[in-house]
Formats: sequence, C-alpha cells, structure tokens
Amino acid sequence: MSDFYALSEEHQAIRAAVRDLCDAKVAPYAAAVDEEARYPQEAADALLAADFHAPHVPEEYGGAGADALATVLVIEEVARACVSSSLIPAVNKLGSLPVQIAGSEELKQKYLGALARGEGGFSYCLSEPDAGSDAGGMKTRAVRDGDEWVLDGVKRWITNAGESEFYTVMAVTDAEKKTRGGVSAFVVEKSDPGVSFGAPEKKLGIKGSPTREVYLDKVRIPADRMIGEEGTGFATAMATLDHTRVTIAAQAVGVAQGALDYALDYAKERQQFGKSIAEFQGLQFMLADMGMKVEAARQMTYAAAGRSERGDKDLTFFGAAAKCFASDVAMEVTVNAVQVLGGYGFTRDYPVERMMRDAKITQIYEGTNQVQRIVMARQLLAGVQSHL
Repeated sequence: MSDFYALSEEHQAIRAAVRDLCDAKVAPYAAAVDEEARYPQEAADALLAADFHAPHVPEEYGGAGADALATVLVIEEVARACVSSSLIPAVNKLGSLPVQIAGSEELKQKYLGALARGEGGFSYCLSEPDAGSDAGGMKTRAVRDGDEWVLDGVKRWITNAGESEFYTVMAVTDAEKKTRGGVSAFVVEKSDPGVSFGAPEKKLGIKGSPTREVYLDKVRIPADRMIGEEGTGFATAMATLDHTRVTIAAQAVGVAQGALDYALDYAKERQQFGKSIAEFQGLQFMLADMGMKVEAARQMTYAAAGRSERGDKDLTFFGAAAKCFASDVAMEVTVNAVQVLGGYGFTRDYPVERMMRDAKITQIYEGTNQVQRIVMARQLLAGVQSHL
C-alpha cells in the first residue's frame, strides 16, 4: 500500500497540468456560466483539446487511459474552478462505464472510441419521475421486435441531456423479475428517432450543466446496442455507481478546496480593527477545521480511487463513504467560506456563494447521503470492509 501515501510523479504532473488549464481556460468563465445558466463551452473545448474530457477511456479505444486516481485528480481540479465544468469528465465516465464494464467488444470500439475522439458526450439514464432513490421502481420499457428493441419511457434528472450524443438507458425487459434480472441496459443515440428532451431544470447550483428529462417515444434501436446480456442492466448500473461515486467525492473535494483557497486569501487581505482578520483566533480555528476536513475527505477519496482501480471487494463501502463524507465536508466548508467573507460572501461579486450552491448537489446525486449510509451499513453488517 506504499503508493497510497504519496502521488506518483505522473499523478502530480496530471494535477499540475489540469490546474494550469483550469486557471487559464475554466475559472475565468465560471461566474458567467453560472449567471447565464449556459453550458461551459470554453471549458468543454479546453478539456477536449487536452484529452481531459473523458480521461478514463482505455488507450485501446483511443482514450488517455487514465487510471481511477488520475481521473479523480482531473475532476477535483476542474471542480476547484467550476463544478459545472467538472461534470463533463465525471458524467462522461458515468455514462460510458456500463459499456466499458459489460459491453461487447463491438460496442466498446464504437462508443468508447467516439467518446475518446470527442464525437459526443455520454449521459446516464437511470432515474425517472417516480424512480429516484428507488431506482428499481423504473417504468421505462424495452420490448423486443425481431432484430430490434423498442424503448418507451421518461428519464428524469439526466445530467448534460441534450448536449450528450450518447445515452446509457436502463429499461425494464421483464417486469416479473424486476431488479433481479428484469432490467437491461442499452445505448441510445441523440439522433435516434423518438428521442427528445424536456426544458432545462432551473436549479440552485451547477447551472452550467443542463439537467433535463429524456423522452423515449417508440425508439427503435438495433439489438446489438444492448449492453451485456439481457437482464443484467441493474447489476451493471449498481456496479457503475460503485466506481463513479468516487468521482462525486472528487468533485466535492475540489469545490471545498476552491472555497478554502479563496477564504484563506481573503482572510489575509481583509483588515478589521487595525489588522488582518486572519490574525483573530476565532477565525483561525474555523480555517483550521476547514483545512483538516478537506484533507480528510481528499485522503478518503484517493483511498476509494485505489480500490476502484483494483476492483477491491470493499469498493462499495469506500465509494459510498468517500462520496458521503466528502460531500458533507464540501457543504460545511463552502458555508464557512461564505461566513469568512461576511457580507461580501453573500454577494455574487465573490465566488464562494456559487461554490456553496454548487456543493449542495454532491449530497444528493448518485445516491443521496441517506442512501450512502444504507449502503455503508449493509456492507459493514455483511463484513465487507477491510482495514488499511
């Protein structure tokens, strides 16, 4: 486990490269992206040009071949500058990982290759109007018709819907079996007849990342677009989340670090009672707690990334724990950053109020933190947790 205690030179170089890119081409647009609730095209272009838009795609399919920790570093650094922009690499992994985990070689070549080449992003369609935390309650159906499947249903809360070209869609293929063999996964393309999108949701945060409903109206797709065997979709969906919850933890660490960095600089500059507010012990203690918790969240996230890369049997526990802990830390740290800035922190002239709003979603998506605690408890009670 010696590699757990320090980033390799390669990982440090990736962090530095992404930070430089974000300082130059992501951070300058973050406020406008939020204010205008528009897709962060500048960030998307910059990430694609540097091959950071979907770093997890293996080299054999034309990707960068980044391991789980390197992917976490990319997402963390982008989130430090702009959480909306960090959803580009994060959701590209979420959407395409089912293909990578369970897809045929033909599907991998076609869709992972297209993603790596920048021919379109990849979104993940699991949630529905009546199936959020209870994903097994989905109603979207896929019916076999000769050499095709016909999909009907509505997916809700789909990140980057409308922007992405490709969609991993979970649909019921055998209502009797439910989650134990009754759900299958498919690749749907934006251009498939019958695919349409709802209006963008008006959200508290991550306003630069469109969240829309995806409508499937008698969408006919070739049978070879099924991901894995019929009935394996729900298992693939859950296995995917084990890995991608680590990327949400990374997002949370990134936004928390961004808020802490800004609060530290502000505290050293802001003068009250004839000295900088950083000299007051009450504020120092607040900053110390912020720094301590961000670092604890970071170490837990990196530990989970190591398990994701190796496919360890305790990944489910660590992924849930990292996502839950880091997102709670992000919310606390960003709220405290607003407090450090006082009245200025409450205005849009400074970035910490945006960071606070953006941080909130990390406690909700890819499984609410209440669901993460259920997942962790089940793993603990089943004895599936190792000790370092």
